[in-house]
Amino acid sequence: MYVGTLSFDLLLGDVHSLKEKRSVVRPIVAELQRKYGVSAAEVGAQDLHRRAEIGLAVVSGDWSHLTDVLDRCERLVAARPEVELLSVRRRLHGDDD
Repeated sequence: MYVGTLSFDLLLGDVHSLKEKRSVVRPIVAELQRKYGVSAAEVGAQDLHRRAEIGLAVVSGDWSHLTDVLDRCERLVAARPEVELLSVRRRLHGDDD
């Protein structure tokens, strides 16, 4: 069994309130969950209206499938025009850990 996690640090564009922030972050989280079957949520910077941290986790029996899903998730978030991807943290765990 392999577990992979990604943590995205995002700078949001023209956002002036926490309500506007939710309208940007929720669709990203929902799309990650729907397209790739990952567990995803906003996990940090929840009181800042121009910053967001999204975390996701994937469990797989195949190492290459795990890295493929993480790569696709990273590309999806990076391609969103309404956010600037400041950093990505990736962690991979296997049976040997």
